[in-house]
Amino acid sequence: MTTSSDNAVNYVRKTQNPKFLTLSLPIFAIGLLGLVAGFIVNPTQASFNLVVIMAWLLSIGVGSMFFIGIEYLSGAVWSVPFRRIAEINSSLILIMPILAIPIILNIHSLYHWTHQDVLATDEILQRKSPYLNETFFIIRNIIYYAVWVIFYFLLTYFSNKQDLTKDQQLTRRNTVVSAIFMPFFALTLTFFAIDWLMSLEPHWYSTIFGVYYFSGTVLAAISAFTYISIKLNEEGYLVDNLKPDHFYSMGALLFAFTNFWAYIAFSQFMLIWYANLPEETFWFINRGVGSWLYMSIGIIFVKFIVPYILLLPQPAKMNPSRLKFASLWILFAHYYDLFWIVMPTFSKERLIFGWIEIASVVFAVGTIMAIFLLFSKNRNLVPIGDPKLKRSLEFHL
Repeated sequence: MTTSSDNAVNYVRKTQNPKFLTLSLPIFAIGLLGLVAGFIVNPTQASFNLVVIMAWLLSIGVGSMFFIGIEYLSGAVWSVPFRRIAEINSSLILIMPILAIPIILNIHSLYHWTHQDVLATDEILQRKSPYLNETFFIIRNIIYYAVWVIFYFLLTYFSNKQDLTKDQQLTRRNTVVSAIFMPFFALTLTFFAIDWLMSLEPHWYSTIFGVYYFSGTVLAAISAFTYISIKLNEEGYLVDNLKPDHFYSMGALLFAFTNFWAYIAFSQFMLIWYANLPEETFWFINRGVGSWLYMSIGIIFVKFIVPYILLLPQPAKMNPSRLKFASLWILFAHYYDLFWIVMPTFSKERLIFGWIEIASVVFAVGTIMAIFLLFSKNRNLVPIGDPKLKRSLEFHL
């Protein structure tokens, strides 16, 4: 049994696994087998789907690190009982290099700029070749992953150590680490989005695309954090005395970043539409033909209107059931968005969604559950050594 040194904080670490994670390993195994079968049957289609899934999982992993950093830098109090959930979710970044390997092995099937015969006759790609080439692509991604892993271990190490030592200086150390992490986060996430997503259409570019991916990343991370936190609280794995004000802060963040994503998405579309430059407009034109047109229209409803309506009323932001549904919906919407970005490059004529896509989704969901199950074992789900924990339980708006 592990309890806080402050009697006002009632927390006991349970040894049994949360009920909602019971099927995590079977779901992961089924998804993995389906994804492997996809690579055997149609490696190109499976590779495109893996790009979608990797970008989706990375959003939750790196976005969770951003959330942790913001908490330390802002001195936020309300989120302290839940921060360990974000720390565990950030462990997803550890599997990113594994997911990248099969994509790298099939890189010529995905990225137009890797073909030397095309490069020889394409003046635009020739000018971009100092950046868009396989060697530099791999080197850049090694740097991205190294940066994320280093900061992940620093943030989680000091947090876990504080559970044992109750040393308040460790909070200050993580605040310093977070301040250093933020510019690295902005740069690496932006270049990741450019490398893996925008370069699928190497003639197209958008100066706002990095911010677009950032907005979806933060939304996905907060959604996963919110859903898991509420489920754990319902099953008695967190501290007592959590108030509606704690949940309101979660709902307010989801609502704020839903509006932020809509603002960035509209800004990107409006600027390209207004400029009317062929090298920019063709990207949206490709998503406005055939069945892609319906998906393009649908993204307005799926990623903005529905979550906006769900989270608009103030009581909704304090309703755990509403927040759970909204969180799952936003996670689905982020996948929808990434699928819309990536898959028209694979199939320009029509939307394809078959068993390979379903297997990829099952694999992604299973991965989140399995990683959380693995990294939550023998670990406090609440940062009991944090000096702000008692104040966090007294938090009110």
